[in-house]
Parts: sequence; structure tokens; C-alpha cells
Amino acid sequence: MAFTSFLGRVLFASVFILSAYQEFNEYESDGGPAAKAFGPKFDVFTKHVQSHIGKQVPEIEIAHLVAASIALKGIGGILFIFGTSLGAYLLNMALFGALLFFIGMKNSISWRQPKKKVQKTKTV
Repeated sequence: MAFTSFLGRVLFASVFILSAYQEFNEYESDGGPAAKAFGPKFDVFTKHVQSHIGKQVPEIEIAHLVAASIALKGIGGILFIFGTSLGAYLLNMALFGALLFFIGMKNSISWRQPKKKVQKTKTV
């Protein structure tokens, strides 16, 4: 049972570790493609927070967020393999980026339904 638990942790953490490795290879001074994809979604998130709180959110470099995401995924994945709860917490923090992505996508989709034509009744 201990081996299957370890194998499950390795397989689960490998998704995060491989993702961190890929983002690390693509990382540039501006954050790479991850920053280009994450930037507009983060802007939507900050506007959403500002509209509800009513205060200005401090400016954050997107490249720093991408670097933090890489670190959280890598370190959290390795710690998760060894069974520490800190690794699980770090991976939950890394998933916060996915939640921001969801909020951005939710706000960009138009929820209006096309209007149906009202059929006129026929009179004889």
C-alpha cells in the first residue's frame, strides 16, 4: 500500500514538475509565453477586485507572478512526492493561477442568449 501511495504522489506531482520545467525553459526577461497568456486574465482579475473593493490594487509584474508559479510548482511537487503537507499547500497555491484563468474566461464569455423571433398568430 505504501508503494502505491508513493507512486500516486509521483504521478500527480509529475504533472506540476513537468509544467514548471517547461515554463522555466520558455521563461524570458518578460516572462515568456506564460506571461503573455496570463497578463490579460490578471488584468481582468484586478479590475474585478477593484470594482468590488473600491481600492486600487498595487501593480505587480507579470514576470514575477510567472516566476513564483514556477517555484511553487517545482518545490511543491518535490515536497509532495516526499509526503509533506507543505507540498500540498504549495501546489494549491500554484492552482490559484488556474482559478484566475477561470475568472478571466468567465468574464470574457458573453452570456447573452440570442433573441428568438416571436411568431405572429395567423388570422383568417
